[in-house]
Amino acid sequence: MTEARIVLVDGDQSSRKSLKGMLTKLGYWVVGEAADGLGGIRVVRARQPDLVIADASVLGAGGFELAEVLREDKLAPLVMVAESHAQGLLEKARRARASSLLLKPVDEQALYWAVELAIINYQEIIQLENQIKELKEKLETRKLVERAKGILMETLGISEAEAYRRMQKQSMDKRVSMRQIAEAIILAHNLKS
Repeated sequence: MTEARIVLVDGDQSSRKSLKGMLTKLGYWVVGEAADGLGGIRVVRARQPDLVIADASVLGAGGFELAEVLREDKLAPLVMVAESHAQGLLEKARRARASSLLLKPVDEQALYWAVELAIINYQEIIQLENQIKELKEKLETRKLVERAKGILMETLGISEAEAYRRMQKQSMDKRVSMRQIAEAIILAHNLKS
């Protein structure tokens, strides 16, 4: 069990109170509450929770904006709660990109598993996105270094190994990254052309 920080967004105060009681009993911290999506955005930005639990009924007037802000700004995962008879429930959850969907009345054990899985899966997604970003940056750097080496080989008439060694020496001497050296070589070459 984690001591996750959670924000509740639900227009029904008694429903928020019930969820808050269960979450507190399970060891979670409810760090904020809101009655609508726009209020939820303000609370989420102010409190920076690990998870947001929102009633499907608020996903309309400002609620989809809440879901969009959570997703685009990578603020927290979303768990939706809804009445089982609500129209288009699965479509609403899919559009909101909810991590989980709970039906009322919410069962304490189901709530626990939904919260834990949402947080764990969200952390893995963020970690994977960071790895992808890092790999893209490495690939881009490699492409720039290769292009810069080609420019040095062509303009100075040196071998690939010598071009790389010169770039590496400049990188160490100037205390800047190989990417910055490569970008400078490419820029200088483009200015001459």
